Amino acid sequence: MDPIESIAVLRRARAALSGSVGFVPTMGALHRGHLELVRRAAAEQQHVVVSIFVNPTQFAAGEDIARYPRDLARDLAALADERVSLVFAPQVAEMYPAGATTRIDVGPLATRLEGAHRPGHFIGVATVVAKLCHIVAPDALYLGQKDVQQTLVIRRMARDLDLPVQVIVCPTVREPDGLALSSRNAYLSPAERALAPELFAALAAAAQRFAAGERRADALRGLIRRHLAASPAIAVDYVSVADPVELHELDGLVAHAVVSLAATIGRTRLIDNIVLGAP
Repeated sequence: MDPIESIAVLRRARAALSGSVGFVPTMGALHRGHLELVRRAAAEQQHVVVSIFVNPTQFAAGEDIARYPRDLARDLAALADERVSLVFAPQVAEMYPAGATTRIDVGPLATRLEGAHRPGHFIGVATVVAKLCHIVAPDALYLGQKDVQQTLVIRRMARDLDLPVQVIVCPTVREPDGLALSSRNAYLSPAERALAPELFAALAAAAQRFAAGERRADALRGLIRRHLAASPAIAVDYVSVADPVELHELDGLVAHAVVSLAATIGRTRLIDNIVLGAP
């Protein structure tokens, strides 16, 4: 399958598709988590469009955009056996031509957790996803639960801007030892990879305690922090027990929460989350 680099060409190809379209936006470095999104879209829609674009506006100064894994030939090979109608792989100048200054800010939701640690990150995410939805015109947009705050930001953006797209969030895909699949896992050394499952193990311990009756938000946060503190090579950025709509930190007793964390192992920053209570 030949990737399309031009917005005009993509729009013509999209107009030729008859029936519903599911869209999977990616930054490439495709793994099984991405392919599960593609397969879900293919099962529910008549066509699937995948984008491969490392979006510069969601990286802050000093982040890993220069070393972010890029291998378009490998990504296309991974999609070759999937039911994908179009692959959109534009260059930066195609998505952000000279003089383009408009950005989308969804408000306080984007300033918490990842937004606090990566200022401006979600402005870049919301902007590029809005542009891609405008270009691809999908009926449904497929996202992974691993990036839980991103899913909430995109839902808010789609709602507030009246985008005619259904946002479908699919479960996190994990390795057998619990590590959430991520393109950044490729950065991990063998020793760091062996340590990385402790992130999910800490979340799972909190879920187990919640199932046993623990409802105090501070107790759940403390349990996760103590679990991670047992591994000094894990540098914790945050541990959050937050409401599942605005991501405000919860105090007191918890009935339903998004429990999330971010931590750095070596030079690799990883995130993960689980949901407690009603789905």
